[in-house]
Amino acid sequence: MARDRSTPKQGGPRSAARLAAVQAFYQLLMAEQPNVDKVVAEYIEHRLGAEIEGDQYVNADAAMFEDILEGAWNRREEWRAIITTHLNKDWTMERIDKILIAVLSAGCYELASRIDVPTAVIINEYVDVTHGFYERAEASFVNGVLDRIAKELR
Repeated sequence: MARDRSTPKQGGPRSAARLAAVQAFYQLLMAEQPNVDKVVAEYIEHRLGAEIEGDQYVNADAAMFEDILEGAWNRREEWRAIITTHLNKDWTMERIDKILIAVLSAGCYELASRIDVPTAVIINEYVDVTHGFYERAEASFVNGVLDRIAKELR
């Protein structure tokens, strides 16, 4: 049965961890002096599962959030190289929005390092995260790039 797109999908703690990792990665990309340890602490202490400006956030899996964020951030140059080689010839990293770089980097980390999670689950989760920020074209872009990367990494 198809999900009703008029209401957002409610994810569990692992889905919330992925979303938070993408948001935190983006925050680090935008920071003048990024510090992954500070951002991890900030999210775990003040954001995961918190109510912020009237919105109640799902209580994310903090260990998974930290693992994904640190793995994506600390190896970001490796992921950038992998992403670059799997883009269509008309695309460059400079052309991609930073939030999409965060999504793809987190996806790369999971595909390479979280062998406990099936490939289809990882790709679907990051497509869902992308839907939270963009329309269909960007989600299709993420799906295609992560699918090509998965064929290499797995």
